[in-house]
Amino acid sequence: MTDTDTMRAVVLDRPGPPASLVVRELAIPRPDVGEVLVAVKAFGLNRSELHTRLGLAEGVTFPRVLGIEATGLVAKCPGGELEVGRQVAAMMGGMGRVYDGGYAEYTCVPVAQVIPFRSALDWGTLGAVPEMLQTAHGSLTIGLDAREGDTILIRGGTSSVGMAAAVLAKQRNMTVLSTTRRAAKAPALRDIGVDHVIIDDGDIAAEVRTLVPGGVDAALELVGTPTLPDTLRSTRVHGVVCFTGMLSNEWTVENFYPIDYLPRGVRLTAYGGDAGDLPSAVLQEFLDSVEAGTVSVPIDRTFDITEIAEAHALMEAGTAAGKLVVTI
Repeated sequence: MTDTDTMRAVVLDRPGPPASLVVRELAIPRPDVGEVLVAVKAFGLNRSELHTRLGLAEGVTFPRVLGIEATGLVAKCPGGELEVGRQVAAMMGGMGRVYDGGYAEYTCVPVAQVIPFRSALDWGTLGAVPEMLQTAHGSLTIGLDAREGDTILIRGGTSSVGMAAAVLAKQRNMTVLSTTRRAAKAPALRDIGVDHVIIDDGDIAAEVRTLVPGGVDAALELVGTPTLPDTLRSTRVHGVVCFTGMLSNEWTVENFYPIDYLPRGVRLTAYGGDAGDLPSAVLQEFLDSVEAGTVSVPIDRTFDITEIAEAHALMEAGTAAGKLVVTI
């Protein structure tokens, strides 16, 4: 704890541009039994926080400290579920929307939203992992039921989740096709093991089927509904498309008529996860692999908390290749 009972936090008074995110002094939250006070060391930026800042998220009241995830140390745990000083990741469960989230020096969350781990990695690296890994892992396992040796198309490949999904897919010996709208980002995808980089002009199904006759076994849709029909056309009969992300900020399909919309025999699922969907063993194994040098964490850039507006502007511009992280 600090000597003053106050902390720095990024506050959003109302939806607006990146400059609407202001660093202020707030009282350090006081946890009740069943809650954990986390001393935040780093947090990753997520697209849903952009949606909240733009006023696109439902059920948010203002002013609000954003942040659906945070990584740090247990500062207080009145119920004794976790020892003080334990390394933990906190995510989801209303963080940054229903109650104040991880864009702060301290965040108070329910015990159920916390995952303990042990690692010697730097906080900038650790801060990039939790939500990115949860979403990528859940999309591959729950959303796609991906199998060893499958072919997978990742639509929105240079997003943090897209790059993490590629890393996990290569661990499963999958053949990975990954898209980017900018040719300059192609080397970043090849560096993490992507087999085929596709420059996305919105109509890639023919190119995918040239590379994989008949279509891919699995496809991860991270761009949103504008590209979803083309992603479906890229997938084989009895293949699966998982709708997880909406980098386009578009996530609804108007006048959805399944027989016309879905190619015959192609399956469409969706994934949205929580802390409970990232088993502690999966997080620990991933961090151990990073520490051993066998797996990489796709990080584009690390910021200080005072640079939060700049970080959000970069996220909104969509020019990053990998995760944006803020350290405290």
